[in-house]
Amino acid sequence: MLELRTEVEIDAPAERVWAVLLDFERFPDWNPFIRRVHGDAQVGSRLDVLLGASGTRAMRFRPTVKAVVPNRELRWLGRLGLPRLFDGEHIFQIEPLGPMRSRFVQRERFRGLFVPLLARSLNRDARRGFEEMNRALRERVAVSTESRSTTGKA
Repeated sequence: MLELRTEVEIDAPAERVWAVLLDFERFPDWNPFIRRVHGDAQVGSRLDVLLGASGTRAMRFRPTVKAVVPNRELRWLGRLGLPRLFDGEHIFQIEPLGPMRSRFVQRERFRGLFVPLLARSLNRDARRGFEEMNRALRERVAVSTESRSTTGKA
């Protein structure tokens, strides 16, 4: 097994981070790593996801949503080919750090026969993609927070 983990602190409440994370329709506008998501964030549903770090060819897969805890966690399981060849459980967690600050944690647990063969590129490319998304999410939430404060919406 291989696990990647990245995190970023965001100057916004967990609810605001969650709202941006779950707005799949807007991912192409801001997300450089998970470029597109179609489907509903409901346990048991299948998503259609296109992802890839900068400089890599995007990959399309259809993970199954495994957990949805509002304002705290979204988790899905994707696989390439048959089970236990290459499975990836992607985990997005939001930890409140105060009324206007959150920590966004992005992790993925890779399991299967192909993981040792792909470990080097996963550590390089997937980790870079996580970090790119984390930075872009922080910027997107800041823009979302600013636009809400200038329009007077909470």
